[in-house]
Amino acid sequence: MARSISQEAFDELVRENIDDLGMEPSEALQDAIHTLSLQGVNLSGIVTCLPGETSPVIRCLDKLKQQLPSQLRDPVDDVVWTDIAVSFDELRALCSQDKANAAIATKNGAVELLCSLSSKIPAATSQAPLLSAFNALASLLHDVQSTGTFKISNGPRMIIGFLNDNKQNIDVLNSGFGVVASAATGDEILKESFMELKVDELIMEIMSIHKNAGIQNLYDAIRVLLTPDDSRVVASQVYGYARKFAKIGIAEALVDSLRAGLSSPDLVSACITLKAIAVNDEICKSISEIGGIDTILRCIEDSGEQGNKAVAKVCCSLLSKLAGSDTNKSEIVGKGGMDKLIKLSARFNDDPSVLQEIMSIISVLSLRAPENAARAVEAGAGDLAIQAMQKFPAAAQMQRNSCLMIRNLVVRNPENRTVLLNNGVEKYIRKAKQTHANCKDAATDALRDLGVDGYNL
Repeated sequence: MARSISQEAFDELVRENIDDLGMEPSEALQDAIHTLSLQGVNLSGIVTCLPGETSPVIRCLDKLKQQLPSQLRDPVDDVVWTDIAVSFDELRALCSQDKANAAIATKNGAVELLCSLSSKIPAATSQAPLLSAFNALASLLHDVQSTGTFKISNGPRMIIGFLNDNKQNIDVLNSGFGVVASAATGDEILKESFMELKVDELIMEIMSIHKNAGIQNLYDAIRVLLTPDDSRVVASQVYGYARKFAKIGIAEALVDSLRAGLSSPDLVSACITLKAIAVNDEICKSISEIGGIDTILRCIEDSGEQGNKAVAKVCCSLLSKLAGSDTNKSEIVGKGGMDKLIKLSARFNDDPSVLQEIMSIISVLSLRAPENAARAVEAGAGDLAIQAMQKFPAAAQMQRNSCLMIRNLVVRNPENRTVLLNNGVEKYIRKAKQTHANCKDAATDALRDLGVDGYNL
């Protein structure tokens, strides 16, 4: 672990450089920073202003502390809360533009202060102070130290309380779930805290009240709660959370969001979120059973017709996840999925980021399914691979996905090998292998399963 230093010790080192070594203030500051960095000292949260100057973050925090009399014991009118909201906004701006400012604020008690102030905002006041407080809190929560302080300060219970009290207010819901997402990012303990507070049931209730209302941070919160991103934890509980989200109906609610199609402001977020919930075969099949695959295929068609790349990519990515179920593979292909995907590739043949997602889903559909691999080549997957690899030689991830798809198309289908080799696919795979480090293994496997000599060269 990196060594740490107090603000007082840092300031003293700068003063010694000035008083004892005769350095100019700016030189003394830079020398202190350089010396400590070489020694492996973590300067996160340390104010590194010139002597006599004050950090704008510290000024903002001092102003907040001064704006409420007697540690919140005295009544506070709306005018004061309006002024406090301005300070919240100032703090959010400072922390959003520079994570170093968020570290300074956290080290100087900002999280505790904002939790305390937020909990005292009366329901009768305007929503502006509450929105400003939530937005500022979200900008502060950037590491496990800040989120740990948030938990100790009773932050999770406070946020869930406000969300429960404001189920009809979309703005408060969006800002509040922004805090949930920030607090739970990279922190397994906070994820567990929110689940203990029944955030899943609250989310389900809000989704039933507000359909396609554009509450983007609600989707972010679900995704974060279901992401195993805490490096301190060996076995995350998030997969159990995903099963619980699916069981209480959130997966079904997300499919309902998709049914609104490209007119919905929630479509992209709903796709990404549904993918996070689809963690096992049972959930993937249940999504299909309620019409999820039909809905996604329709969105894929519409995205091609309307030229919407963002929707095309997330729908293909979601379909890839659902195709992990062998039952779903058959349904996707049976509903014309291969033809729809090849048609989509023709519409976006100028964008390798879309093509790589299409190749990914075709690869999954063809895995251990020779009948699907045959159908894919009939639909034009082989031509797609060759044309894309020829057209976008610098697109490393697309080249890799193409190699993976080719392997699955040919490993159990000797007839496909002949078709692809006759069309000259070997030279493009070898070029990808030589050009991109991330393609080496995938290209080697593709060449081997194509049956060519020297596949490992």
